[in-house]
Amino acid sequence: MTSKYFNKLTTLTAVCALLATGGCKKYLDQKPITDVSAAVVFKDVPSTYKALAGAYSRLVGDAGYGIRLSLYYPVDNDEMQGPTGAADNDRRDIARYSATPGNAQITNPFNQLFQGIEFSNICIDNIPKMDMYTNGTDQEKKQLQRMYGEALTLRAQYYLEAIRNWGDLPAHFKPAADQVGGDKFPARTNTDTLYNRLLNDLQLAATLVPWKSEVTAIGDVADERITKGAVKALRARIALFRGGYKLYSTGGGMQRPADYLTFYQIARTECSEIMSSGQHTLNPSFKSLWKDQVNARAINDPNGELMFQASAIGLNAAEDTKLAYYNGPTVNNLGNKSINVLPSYFYLFDSTDTRRDVTCAAYNVAANGSTKIAQAITAICDGKYRRDWITNPVVSPTNAVQYFSLKWQIIRYSDVMLMFAEAENEISGPTAAAYTAINQVRRRGFGKPINTVDATVDIPAGLSKPDFFKAIVRERALELGGEGIRKYDLIRWNLLGTAITETKANMVRMSTSTAMVNPTYMSEYPSYCLTTALPVRMFYYTATTSDNHNIGGIFFNSLYKTAPPATPVPAGTASVVWLSAAINTTANARFATGFVTGKGELLPIPQPARDANFNLTQNPNY
Repeated sequence: MTSKYFNKLTTLTAVCALLATGGCKKYLDQKPITDVSAAVVFKDVPSTYKALAGAYSRLVGDAGYGIRLSLYYPVDNDEMQGPTGAADNDRRDIARYSATPGNAQITNPFNQLFQGIEFSNICIDNIPKMDMYTNGTDQEKKQLQRMYGEALTLRAQYYLEAIRNWGDLPAHFKPAADQVGGDKFPARTNTDTLYNRLLNDLQLAATLVPWKSEVTAIGDVADERITKGAVKALRARIALFRGGYKLYSTGGGMQRPADYLTFYQIARTECSEIMSSGQHTLNPSFKSLWKDQVNARAINDPNGELMFQASAIGLNAAEDTKLAYYNGPTVNNLGNKSINVLPSYFYLFDSTDTRRDVTCAAYNVAANGSTKIAQAITAICDGKYRRDWITNPVVSPTNAVQYFSLKWQIIRYSDVMLMFAEAENEISGPTAAAYTAINQVRRRGFGKPINTVDATVDIPAGLSKPDFFKAIVRERALELGGEGIRKYDLIRWNLLGTAITETKANMVRMSTSTAMVNPTYMSEYPSYCLTTALPVRMFYYTATTSDNHNIGGIFFNSLYKTAPPATPVPAGTASVVWLSAAINTTANARFATGFVTGKGELLPIPQPARDANFNLTQNPNY
């Protein structure tokens, strides 16, 4: 967001002062805190722009994608797990599926999502009523139409995040000031009904919001605001959730609607239109995407792969992110390293897949800010957001700041391609179009030309529909690891329980140097990872500053062969424990310990929200 108000988001306090809204202090608090009328706020394009900035602002901060929605909630899955330590009725219990309604880390995110819905509702309600919306200049009308569509899209995103964490929820599709005259204590609305409304809203939004290349033609700056591609991609994502399995508050276990193919068709159509638009492409380098775009805090994305981002500013808990502080490798012991890569996930990657060493950071950085210190396999951090990659400007190794203004990636173009392949396969089987989409993502992952057929990395032709689906399940793990997507994918496929069980079993095998076995729910591991010859220790170069992190960079010996003898220690190296009992006693011992099918797919409704609204029932088995 490069323009005045989207580089410096209006703070929550300022938004509440500008808008006659409730919800600032507790769940949809309906008492206005100001008498400023909507006519004062929604009088022209610039003032409306400020109001929309308030709606955008609820994406980030500590209670949003700044840390909780992005890093507390989406783990433990078959890729990543949450922090070490004892049960705490806090962040650790959330990761381990042991949260209670009184958990301190549930209430504020729940409230903030409904604040985002409220701020969006105010824009949605007021923008079309503006005289300028109907009678302004052509440019003014197009700019206001865009903002109306953006507000619809933001509301859909906030609702999606709330639904996939809490399931059935009250329907709030008008401002609280209007809601107070009706049902003050709304009951929960069926998830499918909410999704249907969001799908219709986004269908409208797509007619209002310009494509990426059309933004400047209506007088707007090319920045990080939502464009048509993001609207359509979010509609595809919601369609897949609508057509997927889900746990309803009324019980009955995990269920999938009988008409699910209707929604897969919506997802297929939306993704196909994005792909044929020419507006978005893959960055040719997976590493460059993360190192030179995301961690470089770049403003412009020439490929348009970063389709929907939660921007952050201010170095504070209200509007910034703790990405690369709470997670990722430490520098000079600064940082939490609270998200760890599961050992079994590390070996899901092919040895030549460039995504492994971006997604998995097998090192910390010394006090000098450059020397790499290799870590045990149980201590590998997620690597897409990492402090030592941050530039523009660089963060000093002695700087103890916790907020880096990194943008959380909500939707990338590669996700669109994989959603298309999934929907196409579900509707028609593994067509040539489905193969092309998944293989282009794979080729980029292996550093190959994206549009050139390559038998060394392409998914082989001739797969059955179920086997192609398994390939998609694996490819989404490899491509989107650590991006807050996997847990919710597994839930909509009704595979979360299976994935947790089989991952636990494979980590037990790894802890005793017993060969892992292939999963039943996704495509197989590389064959050379299913062996008893994996190393029990890894030697690493003690003075390396190489950015070629693992083979040929940090590590002296192969990750796929038996380790050399412990003595003599190779010159210029030290070693870390690799395969050992610690995989079971350290990683597995805390991994998803509280998960129960028919319960763990949702978080409990926060008790303060139920105290404020006696019609909010609790989720199953809490």
